[in-house]
Amino acid sequence: MSAKEFFVEGRVQGVGFRAFVQRAAVERRLSGWVRNLADGRVQAQVTGDPKALVEMERLLHQGPTGARVESVCSRPCSEEPWDEFDVRPTVTDSGS
Repeated sequence: MSAKEFFVEGRVQGVGFRAFVQRAAVERRLSGWVRNLADGRVQAQVTGDPKALVEMERLLHQGPTGARVESVCSRPCSEEPWDEFDVRPTVTDSGS
């Protein structure tokens, strides 16, 4: 198992990006979460098979129809024992 945190920039809010990420994660048996950030980015923490994480990163660069992904930054993060893949509420300010 491996874990990564992703930050996606571009037109990624209001286009179904979080649902796209959740669907892709569930299909690849990944766990974790995704949320919108107040600055317009999408953040995700994903745990699972390293090969599935590579595929997830490729999909994040693509995004759903209507999205325009400008960049995807990723970094390793600690593995968490999530049972599923959740869509979390939007962070409304930098302090959340």
